[in-house]
Amino acid sequence: MSRLDGVLRHDWTIDEIRALHDLPLLELVGRANAVHRRHHDPNQVQKASLLSIKTGGCPENCAYCPQSAHHREVELDRDKLMNPAQVVAMAATAQAAGAERFCMGAAWRQVRDGAEFDAVLEMVRGVRGLGMEACVTLGMLQPHHAAQLAEAGLTAYNHNLDTSPEYYPQIVGTRTYGERLDTLASVRSHGIDLCCGGIIGMGESVRDRASMLHVLATMTPHPESVPLNALVAVAGTPLADLPPIDGLELVRMVATTRLVMPASTVRLSAGRSRLSREAQILCLVAGANSLFYGDTLLTTPNAGLGEDGELFAALRALPGAPETTPAAAARPRRTVLMATAQA
Repeated sequence: MSRLDGVLRHDWTIDEIRALHDLPLLELVGRANAVHRRHHDPNQVQKASLLSIKTGGCPENCAYCPQSAHHREVELDRDKLMNPAQVVAMAATAQAAGAERFCMGAAWRQVRDGAEFDAVLEMVRGVRGLGMEACVTLGMLQPHHAAQLAEAGLTAYNHNLDTSPEYYPQIVGTRTYGERLDTLASVRSHGIDLCCGGIIGMGESVRDRASMLHVLATMTPHPESVPLNALVAVAGTPLADLPPIDGLELVRMVATTRLVMPASTVRLSAGRSRLSREAQILCLVAGANSLFYGDTLLTTPNAGLGEDGELFAALRALPGAPETTPAAAARPRRTVLMATAQA
């Protein structure tokens, strides 16, 4: 193991990250596990629940997303924004099933002032009132929206990079990479944790994967939460015919993410339903310490509650929020993100 493994760095290069990613698999996982154990309790795995509070009709053209209004062949029912009381009740149900973090996603291009945003603020207050962490993904937002979300008690804002800056134009044409970074800067400047990761399996190269991690790992501080998704190809979207990735590709991404962002929570997200139980466990060994559970993630299938119950039974893991070592907990978390250059 390198003497620098586990040190919080913000000066990574793409070539360094690519070299880690391409290590022999057992070496890579072994190094990542050692770093994981240094910064986190390896038996602590957080359950997070994700709810689509407004479904379909999004004006963005993200090639992977069945909620885009551009992909007219996708079979998806559009739903208006849910009632706050209903959302909070569903959060309470998730909490009773073991979730400590409740995430809410709305298929919007951007946040707009008005009754719908006021309703989201009410949802955030209600979820926080249950004692749960609250995360939302609402598209782009302005600083005053971030201020209102912070005042409501929001724990984290999810706004994924999706992929590398270089490959991004092949995936999204209605929003720039810079606009994503602008939103992240607004979130960070108001003391809200960042939940920011991406998707693999969209036709990108390994260097693109390393480049995406480079953007995240050179942020100061690192995102508190890094969700890693494997593409779930949905009929009617431009990426519908892409084959699923090999599970070991996701293991490599988890391990590499853990090495370059040692103190962040790494979340197994979309695509987990296609992984064997053993591949999921290997991801946890490699540094993942949170997973989304429930039958669906927004609109795509996820591992069922019964399967997850069996997984946790096999692990004898301790459900709950990932715990970091004192060194990790002491890192600065409220400084403003790098200068500006879905969810």
